[in-house]
Amino acid sequence: MENRTHAADVAAGETATVAGWVHEIRDLGGIAFLILRDKTGKLQIKFEKDEMDDDLVETGLGVHRESVVAVTGAVEEEPRAPTGLEMVPDSVDVLAEADPELPLDPSGKVDAELPTRLNNRTLDLRKPEVKAIFEIRAEILRSVREYFRSVGSTEINTPKIVATGTEGGTELFPITYFGKEAFMNQSPQLFKQLMVGSGLERVFEIGPIFRAEEHNTPRHLNEATMIDFESAFVDHHEAMDVCEGTLKAAYEGVAENCQEQLELLGYDDFEAPSDDFPRLTYEEAIERINATGELDTQLVWGDDLSTEAEKALGDDVGGHYFITDWPSEIKPFYIQDYDDDPQLSKGFDLMHPRMELVSGGQREHRYDELVAGFEQQGLDPEQFDYYTRMFKYGMPPHAGWAYGVERLVMTMLDLDNIREAVLFPRDRQRLSP
Repeated sequence: MENRTHAADVAAGETATVAGWVHEIRDLGGIAFLILRDKTGKLQIKFEKDEMDDDLVETGLGVHRESVVAVTGAVEEEPRAPTGLEMVPDSVDVLAEADPELPLDPSGKVDAELPTRLNNRTLDLRKPEVKAIFEIRAEILRSVREYFRSVGSTEINTPKIVATGTEGGTELFPITYFGKEAFMNQSPQLFKQLMVGSGLERVFEIGPIFRAEEHNTPRHLNEATMIDFESAFVDHHEAMDVCEGTLKAAYEGVAENCQEQLELLGYDDFEAPSDDFPRLTYEEAIERINATGELDTQLVWGDDLSTEAEKALGDDVGGHYFITDWPSEIKPFYIQDYDDDPQLSKGFDLMHPRMELVSGGQREHRYDELVAGFEQQGLDPEQFDYYTRMFKYGMPPHAGWAYGVERLVMTMLDLDNIREAVLFPRDRQRLSP
């Protein structure tokens, strides 16, 4: 819209045109106010009924809440107004009329259940505190990309339609691809490994993944956005350094650039982590979990960590931490094992006190050992020929990791449900909108 000024940018003594949504109308008899809202804030529009044209007053005060309007008028100082300014309108144009009955209240005066909010996401994001979540999410992605570039990493985009899954045929969404069976990719893992064998060497990707897991919990989705990293000529320790760096960069970016959004969400003391994240071996983690006495049954070597175990250890550690040196049988075929102890892998997880955030490790770059890993996990190497064949042509040692954007947002902002961290979530029950 030509010559439009945002609500937060108007100044006393000027004539301006503002456009946005009708947040509220307050009729006090001889005087009335229309509160206009745009992405920057609100502006009070004053109607003095006896001194204004009847048609102008009728248009301005007869419009329904959440209708879209454009208002042109003189901006004046008014200490009693919410922003210290108000506009006296010369014209009001109704650009889009809203129905009088809304499925939820964007003003937040009436609460709505999460399913109702997700069914009406457009209205839901008109609430400043909900919009703040996605402004913070955008800052996280900006900060992470900036950090990746600072460590010499190139952004890539890999296929989301594939012939075989990253870790076999389970948990995949099948599709028909010109008469052939194909799948939605569950991870860019194999493709990003191929790229570290190219001239790029160090790469990252931020993109969607799809997993046909029949979870129905507040922390699982069937479509998620992953931050993936892979680098040649590093080991799992160096990969953890980069992983920790991206997470701290995300927190630092939010702390520096999202103070207004954090205040809307009630965070007055938000701080980025500064201390080094502890690195516990899997064996040390099991011992500490058992020592808490929080589990009904003691964990033994080879057990995966349940939600209860993760919580017990998270409460004990009190911050982000890594678990390293996992049993080989728990980790995927592409994770390298220690040569002097094949039962132990060079895999790691980065944990938040509430849940796992990151899975990563050093990869197996030697062709014969990689093929043996496929067979040990019951996979046919021939189905992954496009991947394994490249390991015959000089694949450097490499390591990497991946974590979900939604879990990062959820844990950073202490959200109750991961669906609050994604615009249009996909789970077992939700395919629309």
